[in-house]
Amino acid sequence: MLQYFARLSPARKILWCYLCWWVHTVVHHFDPSPRLWITSVGLSGIIGLALLLSTRTSSSGTTRLDRWQIFRLFLMPFCVSSFAALVKDEGFVLIFPPTLKENLGAWAVIAVFLLVTTVLKRVLPVRP
Repeated sequence: MLQYFARLSPARKILWCYLCWWVHTVVHHFDPSPRLWITSVGLSGIIGLALLLSTRTSSSGTTRLDRWQIFRLFLMPFCVSSFAALVKDEGFVLIFPPTLKENLGAWAVIAVFLLVTTVLKRVLPVRP
């Protein structure tokens, strides 16, 4: 697992940062309403399938995706829809919470993640 984080590409690091932001928001604005989470799962299924269909097929043939790419195609709509539901009427500006403390907390989580991945990259031997 440490090797995985040590070898993350810049694009994957960005995706992990998105996830860090989402987790931080969920922790601070969690709503136990089953309706919110069931709706998010439903939207994830519908939109994830559409994304899967649109990324796998083209005029030049079928593109093969690995299981993690497919998982992300379903995870992202779940995160977006649940995030939107959790922050509704909470005073957010785009994705940013209304308080400096919460913004700094989210940025701190991301900074720690990036620091850890940078240290791992320098400390762990490179394996193919």
